[in-house]
Amino acid sequence: MQVLPSALVDVIDAFGCLPGVGPRTAERYAYYLVRHDPEQAAQLARSIEKLNTKIGYCHKTFALVSADQKLSDLYTDPRRDKTVIAVVAEPFDIVALERTAQFHGTYHVLGGLVSPIDGIGPEQLHIAELIKRIDEDKVKEIILATNASVEGESTALFIQQQIGKRKVKITRLARGLPIGVDLEYADQITLGRALEGRTILQ
Repeated sequence: MQVLPSALVDVIDAFGCLPGVGPRTAERYAYYLVRHDPEQAAQLARSIEKLNTKIGYCHKTFALVSADQKLSDLYTDPRRDKTVIAVVAEPFDIVALERTAQFHGTYHVLGGLVSPIDGIGPEQLHIAELIKRIDEDKVKEIILATNASVEGESTALFIQQQIGKRKVKITRLARGLPIGVDLEYADQITLGRALEGRTILQ
């Protein structure tokens, strides 16, 4: 005997497929939609339906754009410096950097990180397109803004190797210890980066 209507079970299962959403959270989300204004659920359904038809990728940077756009505004804006590229793993990493209001270059989205365990190799990322951009846009600096993880470090190293002897300045985002974190709880990569990026006090 089925306790819940099949329509509700389907929604719970759909929410449960999302990363970080467990069974209980999926149930709460679904029940919330049942209890509240039906238009809210309809609006959510319409928004999700548009995802695959209304969103595309920039042909140069691979950032998310409207489906009718070929190039991202962050690339075509004349105020952005095309000779400086911040290389990120995923499109939403751009949002984090843009919130600082301190970066005025352009971006390049790899579409992930090198991870042999997950079956992701360099050829599956937009690294070849990055090298092409370096040559076409006469890039002066590449900022490797990948995560401070084994995958992030491996990807950054591979990109450096692919850039080779091109006259491009290669920099890495500074890494350090977050405020309030004890040394004993810090991982080796964070501690290593903190040592490399230490500042002179006197």
